[in-house]
Amino acid sequence: MSAGPVAEPDDVPVLVVVTGRPGTGKTTLARRLARALRAAYVRVDAIEAALGTGDARSAGPEGHAVAHLLARSNLELGGDVVVDAVCPVPESRSAWADTARAAGARPVVLETVLADAAEHRRRVEARRPDLPGQRVPTWQDVALGGYASWDEARDGVRTPVATTSSDDAFTTALRAVGPRGRARPVR
Repeated sequence: MSAGPVAEPDDVPVLVVVTGRPGTGKTTLARRLARALRAAYVRVDAIEAALGTGDARSAGPEGHAVAHLLARSNLELGGDVVVDAVCPVPESRSAWADTARAAGARPVVLETVLADAAEHRRRVEARRPDLPGQRVPTWQDVALGGYASWDEARDGVRTPVATTSSDDAFTTALRAVGPRGRARPVR
């Protein structure tokens, strides 16, 4: 008696978590990836704004619980998911691995980084809310913001993505995600 076809790696849904400090290009990269992969896009900032806890410095547990359930629901349907979330502490990072495992998905974690501190500051200071009720962090919030340095032994494997050039960042991200049959070119 056959157990049915064996799933190929491309048949397993992928959970792409785009994480990093505020102002490093997470949302720009996550949106572009979601379009290219034809994936569901889960933005924690949007959930927090809808719940009335739209303070980018302190995303509440309710918003993260909603984000995990939305991601898992889409993964269990066989769809790919791109998550846009800061994940400043180890617990928030490991929770995404748990979500991928529970849904039978392949996790890919991308950490956006911007080495040029002056450019990072410029981006943070130029940022304006794009969601009703959203409060974007100030440069002081980001500089003092409690973003724990990534430790792969503790936080799991991730691919650092330099975001100085959005095109180079996108290319790096696509390489990390790997081949996806449903992907299409995006400008």
